[in-house]
Formats: sequence, C-alpha cells, structure tokens
Amino acid sequence: MARLTKKQKEARSKIEPNKTYTIAEASALIKEISSVNFDPSVDIAVRLNVDPRKANQMVRGVVTLPHGTGKDVKVLALVTPDKEAEAKEAGADYVGLDEYLDKIKGGWTDVDVIVTMPSVMGKLGPLGRILGPRGLMPNPKTGTVTMDVAKAVSDVKAGKIDFKVDKTGIVHAAIGKASFDAEKIAGNARELLSTLVKLKPQAAKGVYIKSIYMSSTMSPGVEVDTKRFTEQ
Repeated sequence: MARLTKKQKEARSKIEPNKTYTIAEASALIKEISSVNFDPSVDIAVRLNVDPRKANQMVRGVVTLPHGTGKDVKVLALVTPDKEAEAKEAGADYVGLDEYLDKIKGGWTDVDVIVTMPSVMGKLGPLGRILGPRGLMPNPKTGTVTMDVAKAVSDVKAGKIDFKVDKTGIVHAAIGKASFDAEKIAGNARELLSTLVKLKPQAAKGVYIKSIYMSSTMSPGVEVDTKRFTEQ
C-alpha cells in the first residue's frame, strides 16, 4: 500500500470521520484540501440505486453548468459547407467534413466534443470503433446531432456536459476547477444533482441517490449528505 505524503495526511485530517457535509461545506472544503501545484478539476461521483443493465433504469442526460467547467473545450463541427460559417461564428475550434473524417480514420481524436448534423451521421457510423470508446460519438440525446449547429457549439462552450451512469451505477462528472469560488462549485453541483433527480427512472425503487462524493484531482473524497444537497 502506498504511503501518504505529508500533504495528503494533512488533507485527510481536515475531513471529519463519518461526517457528511452540505454541498456548500463540501465545496469550501475541497478548495481547502487541494494542494497540487496546478488548477485541479473538481469532480462529483453520485451512486444511484439503479441497475444500468436494464434499459428502463439507464440514466443519461445533459446539463449546462451555470458557471461553466473551467475547461477550454475543443469542439469539432462536422458539417456541410452551408453550415460552416455559423459553426465558426459560434466558436467551434475545427470546422469541416471530409478532411476531418479522413483524419479521424487515421487515428486523430484531439477534441473534446464533436457536433454534427443528422445528414452526416451516416458517414460517422464506420468511425464508431474509434469515436465510441473515447466518448466522442455525437448523439441526438445529448444535443450534438442537430440542425441548429450554432446553438449546439455555443452550449458546449458555455459549460454543457453530458453524463451517463456507468455499469456500477455511478455517475461521474467534472463540475469545475478548484480555483472557482466555493459558491460556483456548489452551484454547478446542485445543477447536476437536480438534473439527476428529474431523470429518476420510474422503475427505480427505494432510495434513488445512495451516496455523493466530491473531490479534486489527487485529493481525498468528501461525502455529501444525500438529504441536504439542495441546501444553500
């Protein structure tokens, strides 16, 4: 077992054993215990009482974080020539079609999100084995396959993220940076959690949200009280 560094021990000592925190308390504590020499991401892990192997218990959606992600998201717009200008104006980093399809076939995936149009999806099908494992395949359910390319690009740039429960029943999402004000971290966390509540499957029985943990890169997790996460 790896030994804890002095900073790691100090961080853990600030988290009270067996205590669950409000979102506001956890957000402030995350900032306090983040000790790396870069601006780490703040992440949230929510364990849901669902069986994702069953289609009627799959939880997947999108949310626009009110304070953004703090990350410069690189967007590729795969569009026909008549849509190129609006995609560029909306802030897409890369805009085009066939030349980028060829680059992806060659293994290029240096983007965070791909936005495209329904008429182009047929060309993307054969690239599923490259894009799928990297979470880059556009999907109408996440708003990345649309005729309103400009809105899709600007939404992603403004802090729109998509999430999906994994096979163990946990939703993982990045909700900001440790440099954010604690109020902004808390605001983003509440927005994600309230969206998850709205997406509760009818087939999910009993307590829906089983646990919530917040952490930053290389910091210990802080447990959030599942009954008090809506508190300001």
